[in-house]
Amino acid sequence: MKRQPRSSPCFAKGLRTTSIIGTGSYAPEKRLTNDDLSRMVDTSDEWITTRTGIKERRIAAKDEQTSDMAAKAALRALEQANVKPEALDLILVATATPDMVFPATACFVQKKIGAKKAACFDVSAACAGFLFAVEIGQQFISSRTYEYVMVIGADKLTAITNWTDRNTCVLFGDGAGAALLAHRGDAHGVISTYMASDGKFSDILFMPGGGTKTPITRENAHMNLHTIHMSGKEVYKQAVTAMLAAAKKTIERAGLAVEDIACIIPHQANLRIIEAVGERLGIPREKVFVNVDRYGNTSAAAVAIALDEANRSGRIKKGDYVLMVVFGGGLTWASTIVEW
Repeated sequence: MKRQPRSSPCFAKGLRTTSIIGTGSYAPEKRLTNDDLSRMVDTSDEWITTRTGIKERRIAAKDEQTSDMAAKAALRALEQANVKPEALDLILVATATPDMVFPATACFVQKKIGAKKAACFDVSAACAGFLFAVEIGQQFISSRTYEYVMVIGADKLTAITNWTDRNTCVLFGDGAGAALLAHRGDAHGVISTYMASDGKFSDILFMPGGGTKTPITRENAHMNLHTIHMSGKEVYKQAVTAMLAAAKKTIERAGLAVEDIACIIPHQANLRIIEAVGERLGIPREKVFVNVDRYGNTSAAAVAIALDEANRSGRIKKGDYVLMVVFGGGLTWASTIVEW
């Protein structure tokens, strides 16, 4: 018998539940394989696959911006839900690679899809951004402030990748994923959420240049300060610990057990991290959705793209409990359980 989730703040008197009523994703056409990378830096398909599980990643065109990818993913989510862009009340774009410092990339998405009445802003939580944005969107719907909220995770990480650093350039790709949030009758929808951060580890995964602390100048442009810097071993350690704790917290808050989860969609950064979290959580491998081999780490877009693929492929079905868990620079991490 299917276990019923315990009451949560989402179901409190006067609040509405929030469901994902449509998903969409977009990945650029260009593929960069491990063999391609082996001709650019000192690496190999075997070296990359063994350490990351990645076989290829998508690369956006030079004139293809984060908002272009985000808009395409959003339109696909709207189409699936049979909702017009004009109906959107709010657009949230989670990204670490905005089109510009300002205005918000969400504003460019609004213009490109014709969502004339939507309020727009960006969410900066690195790879954890999509689930942070889902939680923000849920608050607007459950409080009856808005009816339709578009949540998008989109990143063009190849624009801030150091292509001479073999330890990082093999990891990243570009793409976007979207989820349309709305109240859906008596459906449980989003059951449990958890967000956390720890700024004391802000120096193990970051981009040092480009902000007010270290503006990019003619004198420092050669130092690659505008690219991703990462301490791989420390990130791995923190990611496994944080994602495991977040997943356990949301399962506990929902009043469910691990065996109730039909599908876990973890952040698609590294296969070894995904496997470690799944094993320590006690979730069978067949319940873990993985597409990191085809896209690499697309940051805020990663779990959103995976969610759309799981949805459209029939991997998740109505009534399933779906657990999403993410981790990113900040450090930031989050987890969400949705009854599909």
